[in-house]
Amino acid sequence: MRYFIEVAYKGTSFGGFQIQDNVETVQSVIDHAISTLMRGAIVTTGSSRTDAGVHARQNFLHFDMEQPLHPQFLYKVNAILPPDVVMRNIYRVADDAHSRFAALSRSYEYTLYMEKDPFMRDRGYFFPYTLHPELLHEAASVLREYENFMTFSKRNTQVKTYNCNIMSSEWEVGEDRIVYRVTANRFLRGMVRGMVGTMLRVGRGKLTMDGFREAIESRNCVNADFAVPPQGLFLMKVAYPEGMLADKVQ
Repeated sequence: MRYFIEVAYKGTSFGGFQIQDNVETVQSVIDHAISTLMRGAIVTTGSSRTDAGVHARQNFLHFDMEQPLHPQFLYKVNAILPPDVVMRNIYRVADDAHSRFAALSRSYEYTLYMEKDPFMRDRGYFFPYTLHPELLHEAASVLREYENFMTFSKRNTQVKTYNCNIMSSEWEVGEDRIVYRVTANRFLRGMVRGMVGTMLRVGRGKLTMDGFREAIESRNCVNADFAVPPQGLFLMKVAYPEGMLADKVQ
């Protein structure tokens, strides 16, 4: 049987999502919890890789298992998982369903807060600088005009294409918080933080709109600003074809 698991996590204490040598990651603690419960090595495949310090309201992984699930699988796995990770649901899916390749879109949010707030320190970016909302809105709209986002991809990224379909891109400006929301069929490594950092330069008047377009069209990451910290970034949603996750097990 192939199963999809829906998880959420606070990424502050992890070295990222994907399994790595000599560092604890979100995927490594999930694999450990399932393997401990089922008394056998279980290796998961994740839908979206998040960097160290990045959080997720929703992410998915899949794994295969021949033996029946423990009758209290969800409860038991959550008892084993550390406090910063929760498994919300488990679904039985088709044998060829793939958590990464079957995803139709992914949605992210990046949060900035304008006044010092100790409760936001690991969930947002403290940014006490003047921003021009109209410039942020225009920059977010400009992104939807493009499909090649090589400028916003970090170096040493092994992908076949830098093309992405951005379905929505918008800023919500409040009195004490500013949130960027973006949905696309796929994202490149560091892409959201690169877009946010570069748009903040536009919003502060340090980069013109023409300069922003030139940066995108240069297809050169030296023209993007990746300096925004990871804790403001949340993976909010991974969308799949209708009915794919209809068979909820627990």
